[in-house]
Amino acid sequence: MIALFIFWTAVFLIVYTYVGFPLLVVMRGLLWGRPFKDEELTNPPAVSIVISAYNEAKCIAAKVDNILTMEYPRDRLEIVVASDGSTDGTDAIVEQYKAHGVKLLSLPRIGKAAALNTAVIASSGEIMVFSDANSMYKTDAIRELVRPLADPQVGGVAGNQIYKTEVSGGSSGDGERAYWNFDRMLKHFQGKSGNTLAATGAIYAIRRSLFRPIPDGVSDDLFTSTGVILQGYRLVFAPQAIAYEPIAATSQVEFGRKVRVIMRSWKAFHYRRALLNPFRYGFYAIQFFSHKILRYLVVFPLLILFLISPFLWQAGFIYQMATIAQVAFYSCALLGLLLKETRFGRRKILTIPFYFCMVNAASLVAIVNVLRGRQVKQWEPQRHSQTQY
Repeated sequence: MIALFIFWTAVFLIVYTYVGFPLLVVMRGLLWGRPFKDEELTNPPAVSIVISAYNEAKCIAAKVDNILTMEYPRDRLEIVVASDGSTDGTDAIVEQYKAHGVKLLSLPRIGKAAALNTAVIASSGEIMVFSDANSMYKTDAIRELVRPLADPQVGGVAGNQIYKTEVSGGSSGDGERAYWNFDRMLKHFQGKSGNTLAATGAIYAIRRSLFRPIPDGVSDDLFTSTGVILQGYRLVFAPQAIAYEPIAATSQVEFGRKVRVIMRSWKAFHYRRALLNPFRYGFYAIQFFSHKILRYLVVFPLLILFLISPFLWQAGFIYQMATIAQVAFYSCALLGLLLKETRFGRRKILTIPFYFCMVNAASLVAIVNVLRGRQVKQWEPQRHSQTQY
């Protein structure tokens, strides 16, 4: 009986995380919509684009050129690049754009959070837009990003990160794209009925008045975007505000990036734990727990289910099929790992199970690191391995 209880508890947690909660979000978005203003203002707000960079010489010129071509009034657009102790010539490249009004903050190596805090202080825009150095914006992205801020109840806007299809991304590319397509759908329905869960660091905007200093070692985009909700404003999704970003060139690089992001997210959860109170934040508290915390913890029900299923083989057909299905799924993931350099290894039947397992393995490693007291305050970008700074 105990084994059956454990089995079905694990099944419930897994199904709720990956199926039940998304369906709940979609149904709520369809049935209980909360519209918000989405219109271009006659007098566009002053926007400051903040880019924190460390050794981004390979992409920083393309990034600045990209921002300078935006369809947004140039006199209302400020570009601030905070170079966090770069040693590869990033500063010299950005200096070349001084005549175009680009502001360079040449800082010692202080970490991303401190660099962003310094950049915000040095900026002047009413709206703060945060971006990664390797994210390239669609020409109307900034204009689309600030449109929902016409609504005084909207304090932040999450943009739409899209991975470049021409980049293979190794054996994890298909899985990464599938995950972000799924996440994009959830963001849409979350924002439609209340608040989008959080923004991605590639493209998001908040009102300057709502920015709060970012602590060391946290996921800065998670901390900053959820701070909007903590202060009583809405965070919504702008699907037309598009940023293109490359997928990690190898699965090893992507695994390392996932571990670091999840570790920093757990620290951000600590600072934002008040958002877990459903009496104050309603359905958003359920979103925060289900789509962030539970999704990072679901690796444990997955492991338990895999270990206990064979012991229930004699209990009936359902348990036999559960065992066979898991063995087949994890075998595909293993083949995806072993054959990742081959053409067959890039088939979706292998890459998607591989990505699923890789993400959950990264979550497990991150949780162990957090429990051991490890922190990530800064890391080295591997742009042509495309690791996010």
